[in-house]
Amino acid sequence: MNQHNITIEARFCPEILERILRVIRHRGFHICSMNMSITESNNINLSLTVSSQRPLELLCSQLTKLADVAGIQVSHQQKEKIRFISALSAM
Repeated sequence: MNQHNITIEARFCPEILERILRVIRHRGFHICSMNMSITESNNINLSLTVSSQRPLELLCSQLTKLADVAGIQVSHQQKEKIRFISALSAM
């Protein structure tokens, strides 16, 4: 799976986090990490690491349609290494 680090700047309102998380889930992305801070100008900065095999543009295009989202920045992409451990090898 591909991992993507994105930063979202949005106007602070009680429901904005729920809306963003719903879009992420509906577009088939999984949240690996999340950090949110509130700025002095009553906005939020939300830093997320998401993973999916789907293209990131699919998620970004839907997030920009949210009325309270001011901007999205993609800062890094990396390939997630998945390791499978056999139950037999652990014995």
